[in-house]
Amino acid sequence: MNLKRLFDLTIALLATCLLLLPILLVALCVKLTSRGPAVYWSDRVGRNNAIFRMPKFRSMRIDTPSVATHLLGNPDQYLTPIGSFLRKSSLDELPQLWSILKGDMSLVGPRPALYNQDDLIALRTEKQVHLIVPGLTGWAQINGRDELPIPDKVVLDVYYLEHQSFWMDMRILLLTFFKVIKRDGVTH
Repeated sequence: MNLKRLFDLTIALLATCLLLLPILLVALCVKLTSRGPAVYWSDRVGRNNAIFRMPKFRSMRIDTPSVATHLLGNPDQYLTPIGSFLRKSSLDELPQLWSILKGDMSLVGPRPALYNQDDLIALRTEKQVHLIVPGLTGWAQINGRDELPIPDKVVLDVYYLEHQSFWMDMRILLLTFFKVIKRDGVTH
């Protein structure tokens, strides 16, 4: 087991223990405010373009088309009553601790693409970004998050691929914390 995987496991286990009560409260709030399950499982593209199931707290109605949010004509019409809050606070991401524990994701890496984001997958594959385990957060997330066009996102993913280190991951995690607190770069 390499240092990055050991770090991911340690932090994900600690975070799960510390955040268990908030995780249960968010799940309850999702169930009480909208029809359907509290957790939404989406097919995502992982390392070497392998598909895995990634959990998120459901912030969209159950009748929402299965496409990237930016491709919806009016994404706000699909949000659950607490969906906007979950997204802006990044609380919808908490179930991904499971994906980190399982090894499908890392704390830091390129965000996993939806299985049908062919343009993003193709560009990442061309640039060798598909060789990295996807992350809960990444270099692109702290440099634009939802606001970045796909080619710009991939340029940032390539930068991470070429410069990844334990200290860069620490920097990304710290900057992510401040971005989440400020709700910076979240469109919905």
